[in-house]
Amino acid sequence: MSIRVGVVGAGGKMGTAVCAAVAADAGLSLVAAVDPFAAGQHRSGATVSASLGELERAGAEVVVDFTVAAAARETLPWLAARGMHAVVGTTGFSEGDLVGFRSAFASSNCLVAANFAIGAVLMMKFAEMAAPFFETAEIIEMHHDAKADAPSGTAVTTAQRMAAARTEPWAADPTKHEVYPGARGGLGPTGIRVHAVRMRGMIATQEVILGTTGQTLTVRHDTFDRASFMPGVVLACHRIAARTDRFTLGLEAMLGL
Repeated sequence: MSIRVGVVGAGGKMGTAVCAAVAADAGLSLVAAVDPFAAGQHRSGATVSASLGELERAGAEVVVDFTVAAAARETLPWLAARGMHAVVGTTGFSEGDLVGFRSAFASSNCLVAANFAIGAVLMMKFAEMAAPFFETAEIIEMHHDAKADAPSGTAVTTAQRMAAARTEPWAADPTKHEVYPGARGGLGPTGIRVHAVRMRGMIATQEVILGTTGQTLTVRHDTFDRASFMPGVVLACHRIAARTDRFTLGLEAMLGL
């Protein structure tokens, strides 16, 4: 029997891609699509509804959320209260949000992942592994010009994991004066500089550049099509119900990393 899946944010580009990927997978069934800004439109055989109630009416077991943080803060507790599993690609959550989600999901499971591309997950892992061996590090993330948050959730997660992997401080920043304020990027955890580029025509790219005496290491991931995220989303839909932890942060756990 296939897993019954609903998609919230079905009107957006990512939501549309998720609907298509779910509908194309033999083990999944797209039973509901929700987006108040696209109500009445059709996505891979499903008519988009404006109401979360459509998820319950359709008997969704797993719900994929690709919206914005403000909307997801309302949606996720609603799903938890009804025993639905959640696969969340929305970013921009605070630590308080994550604590709240952990508390809310008492009878179903929730995965929140900054990135569902397998290559991006490996990029974060490699950057984390390299962090203890270099003295300086900066992150440059580049996204399409419709992305609302900066830096990206992937860049934030990468910086956090790199910072946690180190026991020594990074080398001091020698900059004394910024001609253009902010030119050195945002100051992330333990002093990692994070630069966000928003560019029409792009999808998503991230570089992590690490340096020490006489050498640099660059770990880079490029996304050329939103289809790159879909294998990770589909994998999560299949595996979320079997998780023993009610709340999971990052796709790594489902990949065995």
